[in-house]
Amino acid sequence: MVVLTSSNEESDVIESYDLGVNSYIVKPVDFDQFSEAIRLIGFYWLLVNRPPEPASEPARTA
Repeated sequence: MVVLTSSNEESDVIESYDLGVNSYIVKPVDFDQFSEAIRLIGFYWLLVNRPPEPASEPARTA
């Protein structure tokens, strides 16, 4: 889970991670900077992040 927020309060960051978020991102107010941040977030999740391999199914016996 990713939190995308305008809050830069340390207490919000701590509470979010305590609740199990994977990433806390403070969104820029400027539209061009916001667009760039979204582009970079997409790049990270699609190309850089490595999700776990799916669990293999147990072998079937006859």
